[in-house]
Amino acid sequence: MAKDSTWVIVANTIAKAVKVFLVVLEQIRGDIPAATKEDVDLAVAAAKAALSRNKGADWASASGSVRARYLRAIAAKVTEKKSDLAKLEAIDCGKPLDEAAWDIDDVAGCFEFYADLAEKLDAKQKAPVSLPMDTFKSYVLKEPIGVVGLITPWNYPLLMATWKVAPALAAGCAAILKPSELASVTCLELAEICREVGLPRGVLNILPGLGLEAGAPLAAHPDVDKIAFTGSSATGSKIMMAAAQLVKPVSLELGGKSPIVVFEDVDLDKAVEWTIFGCFWTNGQMCSATSRLIVHESIATEFLNRIVKWIKNIKISDPLEEGCRLGPIVSEGQYEKILKFISNAKSEGATILTGGSCPEHLKKGFFVEPTVITDVTTSMQIWREEVFGPVLCVKTFSTEEEAIDLANDTVYGLGSAVISNDLERCERITKAFKAGVVWINCSQPCFTQAPWGGIKRSGFGRELGEWGLDNYLSVKQVTQYISDEAWGWYQSPSKL
Repeated sequence: MAKDSTWVIVANTIAKAVKVFLVVLEQIRGDIPAATKEDVDLAVAAAKAALSRNKGADWASASGSVRARYLRAIAAKVTEKKSDLAKLEAIDCGKPLDEAAWDIDDVAGCFEFYADLAEKLDAKQKAPVSLPMDTFKSYVLKEPIGVVGLITPWNYPLLMATWKVAPALAAGCAAILKPSELASVTCLELAEICREVGLPRGVLNILPGLGLEAGAPLAAHPDVDKIAFTGSSATGSKIMMAAAQLVKPVSLELGGKSPIVVFEDVDLDKAVEWTIFGCFWTNGQMCSATSRLIVHESIATEFLNRIVKWIKNIKISDPLEEGCRLGPIVSEGQYEKILKFISNAKSEGATILTGGSCPEHLKKGFFVEPTVITDVTTSMQIWREEVFGPVLCVKTFSTEEEAIDLANDTVYGLGSAVISNDLERCERITKAFKAGVVWINCSQPCFTQAPWGGIKRSGFGRELGEWGLDNYLSVKQVTQYISDEAWGWYQSPSKL
């Protein structure tokens, strides 16, 4: 049924449902509705109605300051409910509670940031264009693209949704959000928050459900004007194919196999902490994870010894336990996939330096120890393919040129990191990296104000910052002839 007529569209029957799984205890917690093509049609109709209501004055053509008030109200509600949202996030996707709380802070901050940009958008309208002829004047309008489909992953359920929802609403679009079936609960809570703040009906529609049954019809729908997707490269390719049939724009944030290059001049412990943070944060389930360690051969042995010591100090537990720094993998399927990667690496001749299995003290839950794999060759699966788990593979280098070649030896191009006290070297490496995001003397920090996105098979388009808002705006050129004189290209009949 459709709740509130045109607000949050859900499945017509509980028979079409997705199980909500408690990943810590391997128990089913309940059901959430699973949307179908019919529900997608309802959601798109609701979004179109929201844009045309009152000739657009309610939302699409309302001033940015009007939309900003709703975004700030959402941010305030998220902050008010931070504790509950963080707990739901940790339970639903397995990330440690401290991480989930950090995510919720970022959610509120993202809505606030795009509220500011929505207000500034008003002042940017009719921006003049300098022309070489004084008989014309020209300006630019920025207008909402229209109805947008937003398909988001399970590793940052509410935060990744917000990266798309906040700028889409700021731009004046109406959105249909399809969260991952593996972690949808906080996105449904966002729907309730939007209802509480009085967001106009149909501006945001949330469709939990499976990719084939809800995501695919959304991507292919003729009345959806744009698709923004975060997820696997394989699914991203399918979305591009569906969108191409209608010449529909897409923005894609896809997989990664990011390098972290560590030179010999570093503070070892500081570099070790950033290395393990870059790979094991969010239980290693990050598209940007710097999961390929490329370390200078002169420090490799000591560096790896220290990594093992630091890893032994990581608390692996129920994500709600105080001090947890590594929780369970999101699903049994993903858990088995990670273990298969580790097994394949071993069979191909690599060495499991530490980890590689479920921690002995945890009898329930899909836990994988932080794993470090050495004796890796560039032809091995573990070097070339995204694991999406707490697995770090290692190679050594002797020269700067070799390090760059190894770093860029991937079909992906999302993130890259370099750690060195030589800042001129870092500058050279930064320019040489083929990636959309580069970290110097750190790994993984991400700020709402800065652009985020990749190149190569990691996708295209940028989220966050002003670039994120541009994703949902179309540019209209307006040119006016201002001379009192006739154009004069053709001879007037009156002068014949």
